[in-house]
Amino acid sequence: MAGEVFIDALPYYDQGYDEPGIKEAAYALIEEETRRYRPTKNYLELLTPIDQLPFETEILKREFERMASRLPMESLSMKRYELPPPPIGRQNDHSAWTECVENSMAQLEHQAERIANLELLSKYGSLAWRIHNDLLTKMLEAAQKQLQAIRKQIQEINWNRKKEQTESGTTLKTLQESWVKLVTKNYEIERACQDLEQELEKMKKRQEDLRHKKKKRRREDREEVIEIEDDQPRKKEKENKDESKERKRVEFRAEDYPEELL
Repeated sequence: MAGEVFIDALPYYDQGYDEPGIKEAAYALIEEETRRYRPTKNYLELLTPIDQLPFETEILKREFERMASRLPMESLSMKRYELPPPPIGRQNDHSAWTECVENSMAQLEHQAERIANLELLSKYGSLAWRIHNDLLTKMLEAAQKQLQAIRKQIQEINWNRKKEQTESGTTLKTLQESWVKLVTKNYEIERACQDLEQELEKMKKRQEDLRHKKKKRRREDREEVIEIEDDQPRKKEKENKDESKERKRVEFRAEDYPEELL
């Protein structure tokens, strides 16, 4: 869903909340989020104005005005229950007395209705009140049962969350340990590969040096052989010359001595 927030916290398994710096970091994240949150402390400014006209009557308006003006509430008027005689100036007025009689008859009828209502209330009111109380009690019991069911559901949800988070936390811990081992092993393998590459480079360099030395030795041996081959005719010629000189020397010596001495 668009705008859905993914929460990756495991409050029933996560640890380290009491470590130094964690609380400050959490408050910093909350403060950062509140800076990006559009509504300010006045949340009502984002709402449309409430249409209060259907709920305001003339009596409510006058009462609100009185409360705004801090005026005291008017006391209960008992004027309607009074039976005043005609004014002094109208004591002999027939119509004035007629109005007083009609008012008395209206008051009498009203009191008769009140008496009838009180008699009905005394006869049936207690039963109606008990029925009303029974109805309220049943409503209260139903609400309490619903509340208990909701609390039980909340508790089951919390238990399930705790169970799932504990299992997930154990799995995450195992995976994290496995990840650490694999990363460590990869690092060791990488170091070993680097060492092998360096050793291989050294061996290649040593092999190259040996190859150059071998070539150089072969070239020197070849030059020495060539030099020896070149020196053999010279040596032979020199030996021949020396032999010829020696022969001449011997012949010369033989000529110098008499034959009888020889």
